[in-house]
Amino acid sequence: MIAKDDMMGVLLDACPSFAPQWQAFQDKWRTQADDLPLYLVLADLARHLIGMIERGDTTGLPAVFRAVERLHVEGEHYVREAATVGLLEDLQNLNLHNNATKPEQFRPYLGPVSERWWDKLYRSRSWPDV
Repeated sequence: MIAKDDMMGVLLDACPSFAPQWQAFQDKWRTQADDLPLYLVLADLARHLIGMIERGDTTGLPAVFRAVERLHVEGEHYVREAATVGLLEDLQNLNLHNNATKPEQFRPYLGPVSERWWDKLYRSRSWPDV
């Protein structure tokens, strides 16, 4: 089972290009190192992944979304919820995208469990279809 304390390690193994942002986040929140607000760094990861799509740098995305699938399948409750609400929901947030990217560009990389949660988020959203 993937614990909360192991979640970012799984993601960083799959997306080493995010390591500088992760380090900066840890530095910023060092006084709360025992209880980092991981949902905030997952929003940073979402922006990082959107930037990868924008630059056409998609070679690392299959590994990232295999890791996200692992979080959904092997994670403890907090980890599963964070993978959905903290990451997938941010990837669907139109405010984080620009005219060059769309949330659906991530769909081909989703594993089956992640895709189920992706679709559930879409069904529960209140913003118009794009």
